[in-house]
Amino acid sequence: MPEDYIQGSFAERIGGKLFGKSQKIYKFEKIKRAKAEARKNNPNAELLDFGVGEPDEMAFPPVVEALKLECAKPENRGYSDNGIQELKEAAARYLDKVYGVGGVDPSREVVHSIGSKPALAMLPDAFINQGDGVLMTVPGYPVIATHTEWNGGRVVALPLKEENGFLPDLDAVPAEDLAGIKLLYLNYPNNPTGAAATPEFFSKVVEFAKKNRIIVVHDAAYAALSFDSRPLSFLSVPGAKDVGVEVHSFSKAFNMTGWRLAFVAGNEKVVSAYAHVKDNYDSGQFIAIQKAGIYALDHPEITEKISDKYKRRLRLMVEALDYCGFSASMPRGSFYLYVRAPKRAKRTNTVFSSAENVSEYLIKEAHISTVPWDDEGSYLRFSATFAAKNKDEEYRVIEELKKRLKGLDLEF
Repeated sequence: MPEDYIQGSFAERIGGKLFGKSQKIYKFEKIKRAKAEARKNNPNAELLDFGVGEPDEMAFPPVVEALKLECAKPENRGYSDNGIQELKEAAARYLDKVYGVGGVDPSREVVHSIGSKPALAMLPDAFINQGDGVLMTVPGYPVIATHTEWNGGRVVALPLKEENGFLPDLDAVPAEDLAGIKLLYLNYPNNPTGAAATPEFFSKVVEFAKKNRIIVVHDAAYAALSFDSRPLSFLSVPGAKDVGVEVHSFSKAFNMTGWRLAFVAGNEKVVSAYAHVKDNYDSGQFIAIQKAGIYALDHPEITEKISDKYKRRLRLMVEALDYCGFSASMPRGSFYLYVRAPKRAKRTNTVFSSAENVSEYLIKEAHISTVPWDDEGSYLRFSATFAAKNKDEEYRVIEELKKRLKGLDLEF
């Protein structure tokens, strides 16, 4: 049957005529298929899923109750466009109380988003023309890079190396790569490495941005999950608001992943440009969800409880992985452990050429799911969001993890 005209109509940015025909299978799809096959072949075996990158629990009951109350009010039924003023004011209070970022103008320096992902996707529309560039940390969350390329822009990778504490070496960026760069994307605490930034690093970022006339976009999705100090905001560093914005998500901090709520705060002009683009994409998140979000922002003790749980789990995971030969260390934030992948499984005499090979092997041989990263060395990401209803169940899952990994006799 000859190709229909639709196959020849796809935009080049998504693959053009080859859209839907690519033979390349992305790693997350490979993981999904491997898990399905493992369950099919061993239906009675428990899959230990350390690959899930979202909270394993629901939003706290008071937040749910706030939604129930607000969704029944007729005044909340309409469009919210670029967000209700009350949420903007709550965001400003939250930044001050949790991060010590005072003086944020809720009317001009805050705008909500239907989750942080759309905000990152829309920001290139506000700044990237054909040939403009973005500095993007690698490994990392690729959305802002994808939309930069869709707009005809280019992406310059900033490698996150273990020897640098998984912070980008801004001094090492070649001058020719800086030509035409408009945006710098950062994400700390970091996904997938779990690394945390420092005030000194953020100060250097501000200096770098001013020197090179670059706008900073700090993805603060995990910022509130800090284990050994007060949560750190990029906006808390002097001069940060002169050069960029920060995107705060409700997903990780408040177990509100599916609620799709976030806010962008910082430089007034950047916020305004984002709001203008957003206004042409959507009509705002449901007002009742925003009002439930206000309750969450005004009760940061919710995040403290969530953070305590992840800290407890991560400590157990570090001990378990070290026992099995990995070299794991406690992160300062997020809910991830990022560890070098093994080179061989002596039990089956299997040699691994990549972290992706290891991840597939662990699913097949031990029913353990992880996320592989081969961007800058071969690493595995273990998440503390594994399913466990209580502390006793956490201990049971971790003991089972140790038993299965030890049985593989991994070599590093």
